Amino acid sequence: MNRICQVLGRLLALLALPCVLPVSQAQAAVVGDVLHTPATRAPQARQAVLLDLARAGARLVAVGERGIVLLSDDNGINWRQAQVPVSVSLTAVQFVDASTGWAVGHAGAVLVTHDGGENWALQLDGNRAAQLELHAAREQLPTATDPDAATARVQTAERMVSEGADKPFLSLKFTDARHGLIVGAYGLAFTTEDGGVSWQSLMGHIDNPMGAHLYAIAQQGERWFIAGEQGYVARSEDGGQSFVALDSPYSGSFFALQVRDDGALLAAGLKGNAFISTDDGNSFVPAPVPMPVSFSEAIRTADGQLLLVNQAGAMFRTTGDAPTLQPFGKPLGKPIASVVQAADGSLVLAGFTGVTRLASPTATASE
Repeated sequence: MNRICQVLGRLLALLALPCVLPVSQAQAAVVGDVLHTPATRAPQARQAVLLDLARAGARLVAVGERGIVLLSDDNGINWRQAQVPVSVSLTAVQFVDASTGWAVGHAGAVLVTHDGGENWALQLDGNRAAQLELHAAREQLPTATDPDAATARVQTAERMVSEGADKPFLSLKFTDARHGLIVGAYGLAFTTEDGGVSWQSLMGHIDNPMGAHLYAIAQQGERWFIAGEQGYVARSEDGGQSFVALDSPYSGSFFALQVRDDGALLAAGLKGNAFISTDDGNSFVPAPVPMPVSFSEAIRTADGQLLLVNQAGAMFRTTGDAPTLQPFGKPLGKPIASVVQAADGSLVLAGFTGVTRLASPTATASE
């Protein structure tokens, strides 16, 4: 039970899992309902629980509970709600240009937009994802070099199918309008090469035998990294087609993963633990901070440095090529799940109390 509930980690699971357990038929019906029920128009949507932020050109896009998607065309000062065909909580969002983007969330939902977030369409859900993994597992079985592991994979996939759409996706990374990777609870991992028209399970190509929850993705060229619970970190040298687990510097969960412009890799997570690697994940050095509060996200800012936020609303950033983190601005004193740098250089943050805009790191927050 503790391991299952640990997925609540990134801001208490990015709201992500109401303790994911096998569901009853009644619960499965509820999941099915929210996958086919549009998000409700919420008068106070700006104050909703919001879990991730992204830039779509100059536009800002925020996603969160019950399928809420908010758009801002003035660097986070004003927001309006978009049309969304599902009412599941959305945990992550990314755009590859001003028009095309994806959002992922509960019940294995994957949404796509081609108009800057104004309208969204459902591309994948947990039921179909489970079927795709079962098909891939069965296809691999006859030629498997480890029959026992292959059989176990089939059995796990069969259980996923029977449990229905009860598992969330928690992170995504698209390199362009066609190629992307999405990951989530229990080692969920799927890839697309056609912009999400079709998806393929990558679970048999990731060195993750315990099915660790996967919370974060980072990429630089052909080298990709994923990280998750219990210190799990893995690297791909083939453009994200397969991943090998790395020796971890920490046994607690990592919720944030980011690559600095100079190639340094940062992994951060529970209790304010952060580590930096300058050799592509072969070794890590601690980047201690004076606040034992879990990090929720790290972004690369316009100057190529990294900015982290934690669940107390404090920010830290890298400076130069030093493997250290320095406090940045004034702590907001409230849980923050995500941060983005707007087109005008301001910082916009999202969390349990909605969106907050900082014109500068020392300015008074505007909610």
